[in-house]
Amino acid sequence: MVSVKEVTEAIERDVFTNKGYYLGKLRDLEIDLSTFRLKSIVVETDTSSEMGKLLGAKRVIIPYSVVQAIGDVVITKHIVASAPQEGEISKEEIQKS
Repeated sequence: MVSVKEVTEAIERDVFTNKGYYLGKLRDLEIDLSTFRLKSIVVETDTSSEMGKLLGAKRVIIPYSVVQAIGDVVITKHIVASAPQEGEISKEEIQKS
């Protein structure tokens, strides 16, 4: 379990999928205050990158269940256009803002 302190220190870090695709920068967090658990992360996408073009939004909200690691960078499951395989999610599961 990652602590809120570790995650808040990760703001402004780069976010990649587990297949090495660049998503963008971690900009914000959504925390469930009733349980004090991280609910989702907000990523400012790099709209010139392949993943940014796939997602089609300047900012996306990614459920914390999709996050695989937080350290020097943030790693998420790989995002695909449709029919996700094991270890992937579909772009429809990501909220756009």
